[in-house]
Amino acid sequence: MLFSRGFRRIPRSTLTGITRWFLSHRPNYSHITSHSLPNSSHKVYRETCNWGLPALHSSRYLVHHQSSSIVEEELDPFSLVADELLLVASRLREMVVAEVPKLASAAEYFFKIGVEGKRFRPTVLLLMSTALNVAIPDPPKALGDTLIPELRTRQQSIAEITEMIHVASLLHDDVLDDAETRRGIGSLNFIMGNKVSVLAGDFLLSRACVALAALKNTEVVSLLATVVEHLVTGETMQMTTTSDQRCSMEYYMQKTYYKTASLISNSCKAIALLAGQTTEVAMLAFEYGKNLGLAYQLIDDVLDFTGTSASLGKGSLSDIRHGIVTGPILFAMEEFPELRSVVEEGFDNPTNVDRVLEYLGKSHGIQKTRELAIKHANLAAEAIESLPESDEEDVKRSRRALIDLTQRVITRTK
Repeated sequence: MLFSRGFRRIPRSTLTGITRWFLSHRPNYSHITSHSLPNSSHKVYRETCNWGLPALHSSRYLVHHQSSSIVEEELDPFSLVADELLLVASRLREMVVAEVPKLASAAEYFFKIGVEGKRFRPTVLLLMSTALNVAIPDPPKALGDTLIPELRTRQQSIAEITEMIHVASLLHDDVLDDAETRRGIGSLNFIMGNKVSVLAGDFLLSRACVALAALKNTEVVSLLATVVEHLVTGETMQMTTTSDQRCSMEYYMQKTYYKTASLISNSCKAIALLAGQTTEVAMLAFEYGKNLGLAYQLIDDVLDFTGTSASLGKGSLSDIRHGIVTGPILFAMEEFPELRSVVEEGFDNPTNVDRVLEYLGKSHGIQKTRELAIKHANLAAEAIESLPESDEEDVKRSRRALIDLTQRVITRTK
């Protein structure tokens, strides 16, 4: 946590991103707000939608840049925190050790070297920790004697807790979806069965709770407990939709926030709270995470139609296969209202799947979903640019990296 003698220079030998605190002004924040399918079908769809792919690459340059000096060079965000990511990964493997061998094997399944995934969320949170390396003029008394290395360790704990909650949700989702692959390998439920997979997810959540309690910060505990509630709420919303809800863009976006964006937004806010930041700065961190998460999922929903199973590490057309209506179909439905009757009939009949893909191929559904993702990426970038100014190079570099991540999210192909 921040401390009153926080203007002292920290040795360069400390972990990357730990810097001295600095005095800064606060800008006006009044504009910030809180808030089995035949292969032939897939092939036909890809051939009709190739027109959309150039926009995916060119959209990189549509992200909010303005004239800010923050965006000066393109960085590799993952390289900036590579050493810390290794440390976080190592600690995660230690944290998921269990007494029962089978549970231990299941719990560590997606934490083993080589299958950890992109480690996107820990990267965001570690970068945010440095980006918010801003001194507090009048820090709370509880922060006064806390050293920066201790603060960084606590913020790393948020990254670890977030990743455990995320992986637990994947394990549970794969059971609900009868998934067979995840991250390019067999899903845990496919390898070890549903019961073990559910228990492994529960075990990870319990370990996350223990680590969360150790932080002894009730506001942070409340934030991440709310995330777990949102994950359950979002999954329930997806499973129990009425016809009108299923065809509602508002309902879709609310569910998307609960299932994807809540975790990263509240975790970013937790990073700010641990640092004793102001309410305004904490909300900017929240807004960045929320909009980045929404953009990420919108592109995920595009890739479910345009990607391949090999590139995604899981089955393509997964959502429509499970009767889930996402952004591209909802936008296509706005252009072709007659598509709604097909959607309401369901996708158990392969003919209906072919019809939906045909409508989608001649609509602007993919393009409009990408544009919505770009809009949220812009909002995420704006939140970072609205943070108090800094001349500290580590802080500026981390903020540039966070903005670069908004571009990477909307231009990714897997």
